[in-house]
Order: sequence, then structure tokens, then C-alpha cells
Amino acid sequence: MREILYVLSFVFIVIVIGNTVIVAQSNSNNFTKSDNEKMKPPVAKKVPKVTKIHGYEVVDNYHWMRDRSDKKKRPEIMEYLEAENAYTDAMMKPYNKLTDKIYDEIVGRIKQTDLSVPYKYGDYWYYTKTIEGKNYPVYMRAKTFDKKNEEVLLDQNEMAKGYKFYSIRRLTVSDDGNLLAYLVDTVGYRQYTLQIKDLRTGKTLPNKIERVTTVNWASDNNTLFITAEDEVHKRSDEFWRHDVKKNKSELLYQEKDVLFNIYAGRSRDRKMILLNVGAATMDEYHYIPADKPNSKLKMILPREKDHEYDVDHYKGEFYITTNKNAENNRVVKAPIKNPSEKNWKEFIPHNPEIKIEGVSFFDGYAVVSELENGLEYLRLMDLEAGKSKRLETDEEVYTMGMAGGNAEFETDTIRYYYASMITPGSTIEYNLKTGKTKILKQQEVLGGYDKSEYVTKRVWADARDGVKVPISLVMKKGTKLDGKAPLLLYAYGSYGYSMTPSFSSARLSLVDRGMIYAIAHIRGGSELGEKWRQDGRMFKKLNTFYDFIDSAKWLHKNKYSSADRTIIQGGSAGGLLMGGVVNMSPKTFKAAIVQVPFVDVLNTMLDETLPLTTQEWIEWGNPNEKEAYDYMRKYSPYDNIAKQGYPNMLIEVSLWDSQVPYWEGAKFAAKVRDHMTNDAEVLLKTNMGGGHGGSSGRYDRYKEIAFNYAYALSQVGIKK
Repeated sequence: MREILYVLSFVFIVIVIGNTVIVAQSNSNNFTKSDNEKMKPPVAKKVPKVTKIHGYEVVDNYHWMRDRSDKKKRPEIMEYLEAENAYTDAMMKPYNKLTDKIYDEIVGRIKQTDLSVPYKYGDYWYYTKTIEGKNYPVYMRAKTFDKKNEEVLLDQNEMAKGYKFYSIRRLTVSDDGNLLAYLVDTVGYRQYTLQIKDLRTGKTLPNKIERVTTVNWASDNNTLFITAEDEVHKRSDEFWRHDVKKNKSELLYQEKDVLFNIYAGRSRDRKMILLNVGAATMDEYHYIPADKPNSKLKMILPREKDHEYDVDHYKGEFYITTNKNAENNRVVKAPIKNPSEKNWKEFIPHNPEIKIEGVSFFDGYAVVSELENGLEYLRLMDLEAGKSKRLETDEEVYTMGMAGGNAEFETDTIRYYYASMITPGSTIEYNLKTGKTKILKQQEVLGGYDKSEYVTKRVWADARDGVKVPISLVMKKGTKLDGKAPLLLYAYGSYGYSMTPSFSSARLSLVDRGMIYAIAHIRGGSELGEKWRQDGRMFKKLNTFYDFIDSAKWLHKNKYSSADRTIIQGGSAGGLLMGGVVNMSPKTFKAAIVQVPFVDVLNTMLDETLPLTTQEWIEWGNPNEKEAYDYMRKYSPYDNIAKQGYPNMLIEVSLWDSQVPYWEGAKFAAKVRDHMTNDAEVLLKTNMGGGHGGSSGRYDRYKEIAFNYAYALSQVGIKK
């Protein structure tokens, strides 16, 4: 039960959970830091749950916080989370003005009413429009690039009315431009409903399919190929053919192996529907010709242990990017009739120094996305002339890659994206025939941004095993490296995802206040190739945590900052990283921002009914096996909380998160408070209307960023 009593100018929040009474007191009219310091955080009740496994007897006192219901959580859980939010709000109240100021700065730097760069698909140019004061984009199209006679496809602002959360994804237009298929999530659980709009009449068709993950049109403008996920486990496991006119679906494929997910796409030349059946370390592809949608699904190559591959179609042949006999990948071509390995012909040979991340085909050309020594490159191949060259860059640290909107196969131009930590993101057009480039759009930073006032660079930290770990940095020019500068150190380090050093105008609110912002490119990502990924997963996962700790210590040793001036941040699997390093090396950091954190590793990975669990056994290990359990137990943050001092923490969860359930972060906060031997401030903030990515609206997201940045600055004594 929750009761709020108003007595004179004080607010007493009294919450009873089981036998635990939580009382938080503040002066609502004259709140000061001294009041803040007197407050006590909520105390979660303990209800021991004992798990016996592999000779261990594990007690979980906070299992009661778990509730998987998709409509409403148990009252005692909601009361507890609301008490935590009230406590966090009270503790952060002295910094409300700073939060508001940072929010105003973030909004003040962006062009609130803006247009994306139109891209051509079929007879139309497609783009989005954002409008000042509105949270969501409006999806548009026009017959010409100059946007004359434009028409609205979807106004997400109108569609989102009455919802706390509203997400649209995978907008896909039929070849004739008449029908628009799109996916909608109104909760934040990342389970999407397929809807179809007739763009000639403006009416939404009665076709509705739940839990859709991908959607692709066949050439007949009537058949949709759809992948869908299981309602409980959220594993994408079904491939359907849907007849729009008849509103009927036929199941073509169902994947039984719990390690695999399935997703479908359509080749750029529009010839093939390609179905990927993929696990963390192996793939299997099937196909259906897009102009023969009633054909049987055919396999390209069967799955094989440790064989990861990708497939595209170009002029009657399959092009396969494969790691077979090529750790960093090579590309081969194979005939459609029999694409088995015996018929492969080398297209791009393996180079152990360069990882091939993907190949994009256009009529007469291919663009290869490469990764070398932690930097991204684009290689342009003239297939008729047999020549190739890399696009040139002039910065030491940057990010680049194929841009969205490269939808046309027959084209003279392609688009790529370029940015650095001081160069705003640009969409650049490259003419494949003339070699000339043209900036179509660069992110506008309002308020007089001057990149010459900032410095970005890459340094290499020494890890404990002798490996060099790259770190990307941005700071205000003239920042003294005397160990006194505040530092925010960010990292992820899982699934082979590379954290590229891109631009953020919001980040200027930190850097302009003297904070150095750094990204540690630790093992578990792919920044330095496939070995970098493999050396940070499964039975080498501890390298991820060690790399981060050693990167921080290297920065301290080289006077970029110091332990009492270092804030760390990570989300999801990066939240796992945060939880791990505060256990392993708590004195190395002043505070941690721990977002939607995967911290209850063993309990989650032992529960096969939870979303993502079984398919991630091949990424983390299956703790039902003793060897895996013993290794995962070495780093699982929830299981390694100890009687020791901890840094301050802001732990953020979302009530409707399907990727990492809210209770993981909530349990972690409660257990840390119970075990810590110092007076660290541990805050738990729950987004009651968001999912894994937080809020869906852009202004709501800006508020979340401003809150986190105000927290980071407050930890190093910056209050304005």
C-alpha cells in the first residue's frame, strides 16, 4: 500500500512492502543538499529462493521482483519501483536546473523542423520530416527530388496519440508504389504488428499479423514474405508467405533449433528473397525468386559448425561472404543451380589484416565495407574494368559506411555516411562513373559550433596480457592532461558489435564543461577483426572486463583523468560490463551509469522460457553445463556482489523491456545496497512507459540524455 501524507511543508512517503516499511522524507518547499543526504533509500524485502545446481547452493533474496505479465505487474513490485523513482527524483532534485539547462542545450543545437535526404525507390523519392515540438517523424514521398507534390504516408504523431510508447519500423513499399507494409509496437516490448496501407485510397487494410520481425514484397505487388517470432521466447522462428488480397498466410519454414533465429531480406536487384537462419557462430541460407513467389523454398548452403556466411545475388549468381578458411572473411561466387563449395570461384580473397564486413552490389559495381586496424573503409570495385580503390579520409579517428537509402540497383551514384567525434554526420553522394563526391546533407549544429575548438584522437592502452586496446577520445582544445579533467568512459564489448567514434551534438554539453569523452574499443567487439570478437566471448569473456578496467587505469596513468574523476557508462550487454567492473575494480571509478543492464546472467541464462536465453547459449555459454556455469559465475555481476565499497551508481531499467527484464537492474541495486561497506549512492530509475531503448519520442529521449549527463557532471562537482 502506498500512502502520501501532507503535513505542513513536508512530504512523507510511506510504503509498506511485506514486512518492510520504507519512509523517505523531504522538505518540498526548501529542499537542500543536506536534506538529500539525510534521506534513506528504499529497502527491498528479502524472500530467499534457493537454487541447487552443479554442487552450488545459491540464495536469491530478490527473486520476488520478477513478474513477466504483459498487462500489469504485481502491486508490491509497482509500489517498490515507484518508491525507487521517488527516491531518485529526490536525490537528483538539486540538479534539476542543470538537467533542464542541458536539455535546452541539446534541443537548441538541433534543427527541430528538418527533412531527411530523399532516396529513390521505383517512381518515388522517400524521406521523413520532423516538426518542431513533435516527438515523431512524418513519413513522406514525392515524385521528384525537390519534393513537389509531396504526400504523407504515415504521420506517427497522429498515430501515437493516446500511447505512452509508439514505434514504427520496417516501412516497405510494394514495387508498384501502391501498398505500404509497416510494423508497429505500442508498448516497448519489441513485438511488432504488421499493418498494410493502400496509398491510393489512404485506407488501412484489414490484414494484421502479430509478432512480425521482417517483411518483404514479392514482384507481384501482392505477396509478402514475413518472418515472425514466438510469443513467449521471442525467438524469430517462422517464415510465412502472405497473400494480401486473400488475407491468408502459409507457413513455409519453422526453425526448431533453439540456438537459431530467422530473418529475411530482398536483394538490391529485387531478384531474390533471401532467408537467413542464423546463430552466433553459424548460418544457413534459403531463397525464393521474387518473381516466382509461389516457388518452393530452396537451400543455398546447409548450416555447419563455425561457418558464418552471408549471401547476395548479382546477375544470376550468388555472392557468398564466408569465413571458411578465412578468419576475416573472403567473398566467393557460386552458380544458383549448385552453390556448393566445390563450385565456388574466388571473388575477393582473404586478407588476414582486413575484415570484410559486407559487400553491396550495384549494376556494374560493388562496394566493400572493410575494417582494418580499428578503422572503417569503403572499397569501390568497378566490376567491368576490374579496378578498385578505397575512399579517402582525412581524419585520424572517424566512422564511415554505406548510408541508408541505397535502394536502387541501376544507378550511377551511391551514398555513404561519414562522421567523426568532432565532424557532424554527413550523407555523401559518390558518382561511380566520374569519382566525384557531393555532400547531400550534413547534420546542422545550431548555436555556432566550431569543430576547430575540439580535439579527437585515438590512443592505445596496455591490457594486462600485453594486448593494445584502442580508445577514441574527444575533448575541448587546450584541456590540460594533468589528471584533473573529468572523464566519461563508455564501452560495449559484446556480440562482435563495433562502437564507432561518431558525432553527437548532445555530447557537447559534457565536453564544453571540460569533460573528456572516451570510447574503449574492448575485446568482444569487432573493431580489430574477428579475433578481437572471439577473444571477448564464451570462455574468453573475462577479457572484456579486464580490457575496460585496464583502459581506465591507462588513462589515469597518462593523466587524462583520475579514479575520483572518472564516470563510466554502458547499456544492455554494456550494462553487464558496468556491473562486472564495479565488482572487480570498484576503486577505479567514481560513478557508473548502468543502463538496462544484463547483470543477472546465471539466473537468466538458466531460464529457457525467457526471451533470448536459448539463442544466446552460443554467445555466453549454457550454464546447465558445469564448465560454462563455473566460468560465467566468475563474472556474472549479480552473483559477484561482495562486502566491499562501491562507486556511486545510477541504474536505469524499463518496465516493458523484452531484451533485459526490469528486475535484473532492480535486483542488482537492492543487493549492492545490502552488501556495500561504504556510503555509496545507488539510484534506481525505472522508465514506466518504455522498452529496451528507453522512450520512443525524440524529446523524451533528449530528457533522458540530459538527466544522465547531469548525473555524470554532478559526480565530479560540476553543477552548472
